[in-house]
Amino acid sequence: MEKFRAVLDLHVKHHSALGYGLVTLLTAGGERIFSAVAFQCPCSAAWNLPYGLVFLLVPALALFLLGYVLSARTWRLLTGCCSSARASCGSALRGSLVCTQISAAAALAPLTWVAVALLGGAFYECAATGSAAFAQRLCLGRNRSCAAELPLVPCNQAKASDVQDLLKDLKAQSQVLGWILIAVVIIILLIFTSVTRCLSPVSFLQLKFWKIYLEQEQQILKSKATEHATELAKENIKCFFEGSHPKEYNTPSMKEWQQISSLYTFNPKGQYYSMLHKYVNRKEKTHSIRSTEGDTVIPVLGFVDSSGINSTPEL
Repeated sequence: MEKFRAVLDLHVKHHSALGYGLVTLLTAGGERIFSAVAFQCPCSAAWNLPYGLVFLLVPALALFLLGYVLSARTWRLLTGCCSSARASCGSALRGSLVCTQISAAAALAPLTWVAVALLGGAFYECAATGSAAFAQRLCLGRNRSCAAELPLVPCNQAKASDVQDLLKDLKAQSQVLGWILIAVVIIILLIFTSVTRCLSPVSFLQLKFWKIYLEQEQQILKSKATEHATELAKENIKCFFEGSHPKEYNTPSMKEWQQISSLYTFNPKGQYYSMLHKYVNRKEKTHSIRSTEGDTVIPVLGFVDSSGINSTPEL
């Protein structure tokens, strides 16, 4: 039991890192299986380029869009945004900053797919041998049949040995591009993380405390919401069968739910750890907390919006 609790604590403390690691491993494994089972280069001058690019880029695009769908911040930003009750969705700058952060998180899986695919080389080899521009460069100084036989190289069907040897060059190019992509992503990630931490308005230990608070708040909120919903449902069902009037339950109004569901913004004038915390400490009952002077979106505090009664949205 103690070992299980230790594993659970490890998951709670490092759930983001573990989640990203799991996504990376699943994407890499999926790409290798997909490449081995489904991919068959047509070895045709007309089809090699589109076929290779489709296998390289379309799954990456699908994974990118899936990252948006699975992000709690996406639906926190969009839900009710077009309704008359929430005609104002915040400033354009604030929205663009949030979208940038969501895009950066969603880009992990597609970049992993492209990098692993380039390291494998099959997609690149197929696409490159179908490109006329590549053919001119690769066949420079070789026999005249090189351009015609180049599309057959991925299938090892080129008759000229020197043309077939181009497969090694293409694989090397693909792998070099793959490692360059990995290095660039790591460098950008390191720079972005360093800059956001450097610009953080709160200290390292306060960030730790902040995350602990959010975990506890969401656990208690879910428990209380479940309890309240259960009591309300029981009362309504009881009154339905008995033909009586229900007791009055103090349930938050639509406006109150909208207030605590909006995106978190940091304000140095008030130290609030969530929109719920900010709402219950508002000065006036009618005061809106969604847009206050001095509110800013802080990248390092993006985890505040990622938490919710259910972190993964149910569509």
